[in-house]
Amino acid sequence: MPALDARTAAATGALAVAVRTYLDHLSVERGLATNTLASYRRDLRRYLGHLAAQGVERLDDVTEASVSAFLVGLREGDAEHPPLSSTSAARTVVAVRGFHRFALSDGLASNDPASGVKPPTPAKRLPKALPLGDVEAILEAAGAPGTTLALRDRALLEVLYGTGARISEAVGLDVDDLDLAPQEDGPLEGTVLLRGKGGKERIVPVGSYARAAVEAYLVRGRPELVAAASSAGPGGALFLNARGGRLSRQSAWTVLTRAAERAGVSRHVSPHTLRHSFATHLLDGGADVRVVQELLGHASVTTTQVYTLVTVDNLREVFATAHPRARG
Repeated sequence: MPALDARTAAATGALAVAVRTYLDHLSVERGLATNTLASYRRDLRRYLGHLAAQGVERLDDVTEASVSAFLVGLREGDAEHPPLSSTSAARTVVAVRGFHRFALSDGLASNDPASGVKPPTPAKRLPKALPLGDVEAILEAAGAPGTTLALRDRALLEVLYGTGARISEAVGLDVDDLDLAPQEDGPLEGTVLLRGKGGKERIVPVGSYARAAVEAYLVRGRPELVAAASSAGPGGALFLNARGGRLSRQSAWTVLTRAAERAGVSRHVSPHTLRHSFATHLLDGGADVRVVQELLGHASVTTTQVYTLVTVDNLREVFATAHPRARG
């Protein structure tokens, strides 16, 4: 362990020895990676400095208030350290909690003052959805015009946006997973069987745009790609590459990014962006959050509810700009 700074060294040797013992435990018995150990070492060095500044000399002198004050200091920063985000502060508190838990279990301390100090909850990262106009521009720009791959690319992107499929679910589709027969008395144009995380399956409706794009690809595009396959053939894979094999996730990602470039969409776009857009546009259109949960294949509605925060933000923005008495 590197030499401690002057303020940290003011703490009694027992505290520093306890930290070294814990780091040795993480390295030898837990086998933590070098970078992870370096992070723990840095975090605990700062913690020792905090305890020294408080006049704490022994592990048993550390109180829950001491640990809580350290967390507050992380979030507020000081002359030597900038304020930490909730994510970075949480990581540091995890290191401190692990240290005190180890000290208690190893007989180095008689109590665990950090057990009641909870790491700060990281701010929710709201999914970034594209405006409908950007999505439509990307779909129109799929593939080089007039080529077989253009038919495949348009079908792929229509399926991603039209069903909310994950990229792995889309490239994993087989032709037999599609049922494109239109309903006799309803607006839907068929269904697709998606295989999600943990092998869970769900059936998702397919709208008219996705159905038309997939049918055009099946009739005029896929047969040419099948002809380019090796003697083994492509099997039942729906989306094929130029050599007749199943399209990979990386290639599907490239299809989307190139379409976004051709469409002039400047923001970063990934396959998950289309999934986010699918969910957000449904909720903006009045869909129930539990219906969206089923369509996305989320195990818990809590995961889906993050999209409702996006739509609330949209409502606030519209209200603020449109209502005559929204602003003073």
